[in-house]
Amino acid sequence: MKLIQKFPDTITIILVITVLFIGLTWVIPAGEFDRTITNNTEKIIAGSYKHVSSSPQGVKAFLEAPIKGFISASQIIAFVFLVGGAFSIINLTGAINAGLFNVIEFSQKRPKHKIFIVPFLIVLFSFAGATFGMSEEILIFILITVPMAKAMGYDAIVGAAIPIVGTGVGFGGAFSNPFTIGIAQGIAQIPIFSGMEYRIFVWFVLTTCACAVITHYAVKIEKNPQKSLLFGITDEKDINHEVPDFKLDGRRKIILYALFALIFILIYGVSNYDWYINEIAALFLALAIFVSIIYRMSMSKAIDAFVLGAKDMMTAALVIGLAKGLLIIAQEGKIIDTILNSIVAITQNTPTAVSAECIFFFQSFLNFFIPSGSGQASLTMPIIIPICDASEISRQMAVLTFQLGDGFTNLIIPTSGVTMGALSLAKIPYSKWFKWMLPRMLVFLIASMLLILPPLYLFNW
Repeated sequence: MKLIQKFPDTITIILVITVLFIGLTWVIPAGEFDRTITNNTEKIIAGSYKHVSSSPQGVKAFLEAPIKGFISASQIIAFVFLVGGAFSIINLTGAINAGLFNVIEFSQKRPKHKIFIVPFLIVLFSFAGATFGMSEEILIFILITVPMAKAMGYDAIVGAAIPIVGTGVGFGGAFSNPFTIGIAQGIAQIPIFSGMEYRIFVWFVLTTCACAVITHYAVKIEKNPQKSLLFGITDEKDINHEVPDFKLDGRRKIILYALFALIFILIYGVSNYDWYINEIAALFLALAIFVSIIYRMSMSKAIDAFVLGAKDMMTAALVIGLAKGLLIIAQEGKIIDTILNSIVAITQNTPTAVSAECIFFFQSFLNFFIPSGSGQASLTMPIIIPICDASEISRQMAVLTFQLGDGFTNLIIPTSGVTMGALSLAKIPYSKWFKWMLPRMLVFLIASMLLILPPLYLFNW
């Protein structure tokens, strides 16, 4: 059975919207804002909107949009390919999986410390989601964490929640995820991984919430197993898959140390030297070369792994290019500013906090149809950024509302292939997971809404 299904298809959605935008260029009056460039960042001048002569688009524009989009977004697309290839080399070594397996094995040997093991593992998975975007990889760990949770006196929901919710809050509170934060900030024309200090705080708060809600449930069902939502449904024999054997040998330890070193170097470079896409891509390439040497890969094997990783990024690259082409049609049809002006007119008398929260809920709703983080960033950020500029909401805040909206709904929506695949492996009915997850989702939504407020009122972000 195929565990990960792409429904609805993001590229199909973009193409449909592209056709819709072409139709709108024949209906919506053309207009433009004046723009100014400050510190290499283009911004709208509030109140400068004016009507201009119409420029309806047609078949020629539809066919030219993809290549124009790829040319316009070429730097971000190249970044995605290079980082994807670099991570493929790292993943080939099994170092990350070996590190996590080592922690899980440690926890299984020390059942007396199990009250601390669940939150500790959640923190690890959350860190993986926040830094390098762990996603599909959790399917492997479901085969470990579910039996482990049962052996500790918990149920399959606890075992599945550790990697699913852990990586989910990591995505929501990401501070150096190149596939969400990197793409969104690149489109927003702000330094990649900038604003990291507050994002780390957001990650800490959200991860703490995840630890609290999962541990609370685990303790409750340990005391009374009948309170488990799966009581009488599953048992230990349900999960009998063969688990890959990852040993944390010396070379894998060195690779893990190098990965942590890269994260700290990246933080230092972005904070002190304004590193952007070029420097960050070069840093990941350097790590890939170092890893291939340490792991004694042949050049052909390393190149094959790199190409495979870049190939895995093809859909993301297509989405980025096509989404940019969509916006180019709206720009050349001179309707994008008319749409923005209408939205600004609605929100101009609305408190800034209300506008920011509305953007957050818009991103959360859209995630049902576009569960891909990179796809959602590519499609929505070019539209959200000008709205935020006109509403006096910073671009860092625009990225924050995107990442929070993208991160949590994936934990519960049936269109998330990773979540549905993980539940299938864990033998958890979706209805039971939905019932368990819904009140916890409300905790994350409330926490997200509160975390949006400080940058609006307490400091200039």
